[in-house]
Amino acid sequence: MPADVDELIAGLERGERRALARLLTIAEDGRPEQLRQVIGALYPKTGSARVIGITGSPGVGKSTLTNAIATELRTAGRSVAILAVDPSSPFSGGALLGDRVRMQGHHADADVFIRSMASRGHLGGLSFATPQAVLVLDAAGFDDVIVETVGVGQSEVEIAATADTTVVAIAPGMGDGVQAAKAGILEVADVFVINKADHSGAGKLESELRGMLEMGHATADADTPAGWWPSIVRTVAVRGEGLDEVMAAFAAHGRHLNSSGDRERRVRARALHTIREIALEQVRLRFSRLGDGHDPLLDALAAKVAGRELDPYTAADELLEALDGGVA
Repeated sequence: MPADVDELIAGLERGERRALARLLTIAEDGRPEQLRQVIGALYPKTGSARVIGITGSPGVGKSTLTNAIATELRTAGRSVAILAVDPSSPFSGGALLGDRVRMQGHHADADVFIRSMASRGHLGGLSFATPQAVLVLDAAGFDDVIVETVGVGQSEVEIAATADTTVVAIAPGMGDGVQAAKAGILEVADVFVINKADHSGAGKLESELRGMLEMGHATADADTPAGWWPSIVRTVAVRGEGLDEVMAAFAAHGRHLNSSGDRERRVRARALHTIREIALEQVRLRFSRLGDGHDPLLDALAAKVAGRELDPYTAADELLEALDGGVA
């Protein structure tokens, strides 16, 4: 890979896919110096793309739904980038599923870009690199960036910190109503899509979901504004059924974001989340460097904890104080 990040950024501005792919690789590898340079240069060019998050349990048809949504967006003349966050390969650390086979119908379309990224064990359904990659795709000029998460269940609420509109896909016969209540997904979903709606139980699932939403609104804090009532749409994504209603739900949610001021609040919350995650990642990298057994302070603290001279929390406090002193 060329070390000259400026050259890659210039290539991105010319619309070169090779430059885009290599900038995404920098984002995924997370090399601090290069990534800092990339985001610093591209950030002023971001803020135009609509970010759509698609999440849900395994088996509900998220990839098929993502493909169908991309098709609808292209029919509307919008350019689309898809980030599919896959489980990490235990051997290579890379994306296990690679570029989704179901999405390859778009491979000849110059206005669709598909990239698989490894979650690398990150529990939130997204990798640390995903928000950085979204910024790169935003700067590349795509109208819509779709982020499809791993599908690990309860921890996928993290997608709400990245997306403008969060889609939760569920399906009949999979216990998704109970799962949604447990996972806190009711709070983060902007649009519920009941996929595979041709299967039995779709109507019952929709009724249960509406009941849980009504209960959630009834028990909400009285000081909380009414906000957005999540749309519920039935689809059979493999046949393209119900996608018009999904697009209408996206448009309605966009209007709500603009009229209510929620868009500004979400942008601020996303900035806060991004800053915090970058800071935590930098701390993690520092600790990983200390974990090779050659840091005198860490070795001394470990010996004291092992000898019951110091408890682990006090030792961690001393280590953090030392790191703070190093920063200062």
